[in-house]
Amino acid sequence: MRYKSAPGDDESRVVPLAEADVEALAAAFPWREFRWRAGQRHYSGTYWAATGERHVIYESRLELARLLFADFDSSVHQICAQPFLLTTRIDGVERRHIPDFLLMTQRGPTVVDVKPAQRLTHPKVAATFAWTREELHSRGWIYEVWSEPNGTQLHNIRFLAGFRHRALFDPMLLADLRDEDPAGASIADVVARHRRWPSALVRSALFHLIWDGEFVVDLDHQLQPHSTLTRKV
Repeated sequence: MRYKSAPGDDESRVVPLAEADVEALAAAFPWREFRWRAGQRHYSGTYWAATGERHVIYESRLELARLLFADFDSSVHQICAQPFLLTTRIDGVERRHIPDFLLMTQRGPTVVDVKPAQRLTHPKVAATFAWTREELHSRGWIYEVWSEPNGTQLHNIRFLAGFRHRALFDPMLLADLRDEDPAGASIADVVARHRRWPSALVRSALFHLIWDGEFVVDLDHQLQPHSTLTRKV
């Protein structure tokens, strides 16, 4: 495999997969040069991830959706886009592939490829993902192919992502809310209990704590004032 340790690194690092330093890969710079141009087919951009407090690139709306889910997932502590170029030989022919993301998680390194479900049966796509999975599993890493998520979950997580910047919230208000035992109370109930603060600030801070995983709601249903809160176990 090859990876870049600096932006625009012409001298990429080359290392056998079995000997790769996963921490170095997690800190690698995106393999492809990132450009915008008029008329391009893909929706590209950068996303500021609260996880690691850094910008992460994406090349499609579906990749952005996966980034949102990764950033929301408290088991993920580092996110790297296009972390490396993986190569192998099959029937004497060199095969090359650049995975979309490397997630450092509590379960171990997780390499993610993002692809619309309708394209997963394309022979070239299926073959690439098959040998990639085999190579990464040989190292003991997790490999995930991710397609369109549950629409309601995505809507909720995209909304909560607007409250991910910790520095925007009053530490005293956050402390007050952390002392709260929701015990099945609704979002509206908790807001009403903290009348000494403006309700808009309480609501926003509460959404931040939901984003941070300190409070939990059912994301399979659209967030509403009556949505029930519990404390993370």
